[in-house]
Formats: sequence, structure tokens, C-alpha cells
Amino acid sequence: MSLNTAVAISLGVLGAVATWLFLGPLGGMLAIWAAFIAWGCYYHSGGKEAGLQSTILGTAAGAVIAGITLAVASASVGASLPANMWVALCVGIGVAAMVLLANVPLFANIPAQVYGFASTVAMALLPATPGSVTEASMANPVITIILSMIVGAIFGYVSEKVAGMLMGAGDHRAAAKA
Repeated sequence: MSLNTAVAISLGVLGAVATWLFLGPLGGMLAIWAAFIAWGCYYHSGGKEAGLQSTILGTAAGAVIAGITLAVASASVGASLPANMWVALCVGIGVAAMVLLANVPLFANIPAQVYGFASTVAMALLPATPGSVTEASMANPVITIILSMIVGAIFGYVSEKVAGMLMGAGDHRAAAKA
């Protein structure tokens, strides 16, 4: 079986399973779209164990930095500035923090950090998200996104392994290059 066919089958079946889990038994506690972002991040980060680690650590770091950025942006510290200017400054500092964090080898995956940051901000800005980035609950967008992205990265890892098995005796590590 070709690599493309194996990956298509693996991603198709596991994508359906992930969607069913996120929308069914997990009852909307996690964000399926964030899981798919992390799944893609896993593959573009090279797959295998290194891609899994890089995706999980990078997306989690981005989510935490986004949470801090959102908390500071909503604080009255910048009340003397126009709201859009204060938020823009906070985001600029948050983005700079992500890039500087990339100097630490475990957090060098800047795109993964950006995916985690952007997903957390998107989740926080959704009208149906009642939670705060300072809550210690599943209503906290930071927690929801980190958990969603961990599950998505794991689905990426599993999909790579399944694609390798479908390819047969060939080098199943090649599935990460799909």
C-alpha cells in the first residue's frame, strides 16, 4: 500500500473516531478543532516521539503564554491607554516571550507555540466560552486547549503508527513525512 493511501485511511478513520469522542462521550469538554491543529502540528514537526514531545510542549507553552497575555490585557493596568493599544502591546509582549522561550531547546518549536497561543485566544473569544483564564476548571480556555492539543498530538502519533502498519513491512517512519 502506498504511503499516501495508508495515511489517508489512518487519518480518515482516526479523524472520525476523534470527532465522535470529542462530540460524544467527552461531551464538548474539549475542542476538536484544536486537536486537529495539534495533529497537523505533530506531522509538520517531524512525527515520531520527537514530534510528539515538540508539539505537546510547544502548544502548551503557547497556551500558557496566551493565558497570561489575556489576563494582563484584561487587567486595568493599561487603563490609561486606548483599549486596542493596550491589548496590542500585551499581544506583542506575549509573542516576543514565545520567541524568546524558543531559546530553550524543549520549546524551540515556535509554530507549535503560535498554534497554542492562537487557539487559546480563539477559544477565549468565542461567545459560548464562559470561563476565565484564571479559573482552575475545564471552563478555562488554557486548560481546554492544552488538553485538546495533547489529545490531538497523541492522535497524530497513533495515526503515524497505524499508517506504518498499513504499509506493511516497509519503513513506517516514513509516514511522518506525509
